Amino acid sequence: MRADLGFFSLADGMGGHAAGEVASQMAVDRLMEEYLAAGSDELEAGALEAVLLAAAHKANAAIFARSEKEPDKAGMGTTLTVLALAPGERAYRAVHVGDSRAYRLRDDTLVQLTTDHTWVQQQVQLGYLAPGLARNHPFSNIVTRALGIRDAVDVDVVRGEIWPGDIFLLCSDGLTGMVADADIGELIASSASADESVSRLVDAANAAGGRDNVTALVIRMAAG
Repeated sequence: MRADLGFFSLADGMGGHAAGEVASQMAVDRLMEEYLAAGSDELEAGALEAVLLAAAHKANAAIFARSEKEPDKAGMGTTLTVLALAPGERAYRAVHVGDSRAYRLRDDTLVQLTTDHTWVQQQVQLGYLAPGLARNHPFSNIVTRALGIRDAVDVDVVRGEIWPGDIFLLCSDGLTGMVADADIGELIASSASADESVSRLVDAANAAGGRDNVTALVIRMAAG
């Protein structure tokens, strides 16, 4: 994370505790390296998007290659959700793979910006499963897309405008699997700061059962 450059990333590793940590760290490090090398503070939104996409594909290739070479890391992978701001254009770009999420809270309305790459979400999109049943479905943790598990990966891009007072949230499924979106939005909206929001979100997930590690990052834009 480089808040001073408007760069925020979240990666949730998979494939065994140690291997998952390796994959997630590799993803975050590669994205940051590419972002800084491109002269991140001077990029317009279109160029910013190209840099993030290329970096995500490079991270995927690096993770996959290492998993092929090191047997103890076979099958390792990670989700990746990156949000980068282009304040001069009042725009943002996000790249996303997996079931971590990016949200935007605007005028007390929480919107999920990313789409989960999971078996359950596929069933919802195909009309086979009601959205209200997705979060507690027994197969909700089956991820269909992640960095490093194959030699190539499709990466989603999300484009949008930044409005004064916008609040963004990046989080792992350890939060969204335990706390409903409506409650997430209320907790963020009623918090006095980004740090307070994160603390309250983590506490809520743990109070609900805390079945997985919870990672959350809240970014508050100036009210203008």
